[in-house]
Amino acid sequence: MSKQAKRPLTQAEKRNRLISWGWLMVSLAAALVVWFCLSIGEKTGRSFPFIPSVIAGMKTMLDRDALLGDFASSMISVAMGFGLGFVTALPVAFLMAWYTPVRKIIEPWINFIRNIPALAYAPLIVIMLGVGRAPSVVLIWICTFMTMCITIFHGIRNIDNTLVKAAKVLGANDMDIFFRITLPATVPFILTAVRLGLSAGLTTLLAAESTGAQAGLGMRIRTLQTTFETNAMLGYIILIGIIGTLLNTFVDVIERRLTSWQEKREEA
Repeated sequence: MSKQAKRPLTQAEKRNRLISWGWLMVSLAAALVVWFCLSIGEKTGRSFPFIPSVIAGMKTMLDRDALLGDFASSMISVAMGFGLGFVTALPVAFLMAWYTPVRKIIEPWINFIRNIPALAYAPLIVIMLGVGRAPSVVLIWICTFMTMCITIFHGIRNIDNTLVKAAKVLGANDMDIFFRITLPATVPFILTAVRLGLSAGLTTLLAAESTGAQAGLGMRIRTLQTTFETNAMLGYIILIGIIGTLLNTFVDVIERRLTSWQEKREEA
């Protein structure tokens, strides 16, 4: 069976795409101008070196055989922590939304723990698990679990209850309601939770990898801070931002494919 031909873009869609790319270029140019001004400032130049200096710093880290190892180590920790966070947050969020006793027991503790900075309890996890990758994975898991669980839970709670009542009137059982109504209606919220969870995993890297990690982007940023190597340090910070942007774009692609049925507000 041949694949369905992709629909050609209309003139309006082509124009909107060109406009979006134009605004992106304007935004990038403005950021580069601000960055350059900071790099030549008397007080800010040391902290914000410009592109050539950052590239030189990253090349130095490559020559030290550190950059690729740090990147791989961080991605493994984020993938493991995020994966654990997702597979635990999804069932807990559904249980909280469907069963009031579960929500009454779990929700207060989720709200309590997620308001505590990860750096505050990182030393406790190190004392419990020792140094290495395990504390980083656990810390990322905690942060991503809290973020995704509460997002998915509120998404399920916002489902139109009229649909559930109508399904029950038509004879649907709990299994039918879950797979035909609740789960499809929750997909946009699950994808939002994935996006927020990935962001939480990356923003937790510095705290997670300061817990005795042997390699990683967060660990290296702390090390470069102590040696005042701001060129490479800024490069590592930018690299984390690029990774987050790429992951967010990937989630956007999945969201467009899975939620094409969802009505979206037209751009002005």
